[in-house]
Amino acid sequence: MSEFKFACPVCGQHITADASASGTPLECPTCFQILIVPHAPEFGDRKLVLTAAKATSAKKPSSPATVREGPKSALEHFKGTLIPISLLLATGGVALFLWHGEINTLANKLADRATRSPAKAPTPAGFHSSYPVPDNVVWSLNPTNATIPGGEVVGSIHGHGFRCERAVLKGDRLSLRQGAAGPPDLGFTVTIPAKRAEELSGKAILVSPSAPASAPRVVLRWKDDRLEPVTQHFHSGYAMKLMFGRIADGKIYGRIYIALPDDQKSFAAGNFEAEVTRPNDPIVGK
Repeated sequence: MSEFKFACPVCGQHITADASASGTPLECPTCFQILIVPHAPEFGDRKLVLTAAKATSAKKPSSPATVREGPKSALEHFKGTLIPISLLLATGGVALFLWHGEINTLANKLADRATRSPAKAPTPAGFHSSYPVPDNVVWSLNPTNATIPGGEVVGSIHGHGFRCERAVLKGDRLSLRQGAAGPPDLGFTVTIPAKRAEELSGKAILVSPSAPASAPRVVLRWKDDRLEPVTQHFHSGYAMKLMFGRIADGKIYGRIYIALPDDQKSFAAGNFEAEVTRPNDPIVGK
């Protein structure tokens, strides 16, 4: 193929083209004007400089300031950080070290937040008795052979060590409880068929698991893990030996052994002094 030269009619730049490009548009490498390549001379000197024609229909490319760019990809955004990184390296790398440390700290915080399990609500401490479960009392559903130890009433209520801190006979209900006034922390109530406390003086009550439904009703009381009061009722299936003594100074003395068929095998045994109150009298706490 033969080459020839021609000049840009705008800036005068000399351009070399092949004869096969004659009549085709071409961009000037200097002023970016679109030109029409002239026809190569058929005879004579091939080094003759011709003048190209300016293309009238071609549009000049937009200047860099007006070119609209599409959305940048993640790779292009990353490339954009190469310039500030290189500048930081040129200053000795101190700023780069600090910047890199902050990025690592932020990344570690985000990763820790993403993998950290949701915060759990604090578990209530629940009730814990300050008394141990006694080892001198044996749970048994045979009330005839049950032994009542000396001393105050102790036992195990719903798996917690129990000690009777207060006993009250109010009407036909005998309550032995641990805890201040209000719902007891631990305890039980026995409903006894009597209208007056004087009717119970010197009386003994023996209940076996096979006793009829007319036997005294027992209500077991404790507090759950949220310190809410819980009750469990027994109309039969339990064992109890209950003996009442004299009444003096507004109190009735007695002895008790009780074993209940709950899952924790609650029991209590010992001696008590119960305050005698009328059914309508409020129970005043200590």
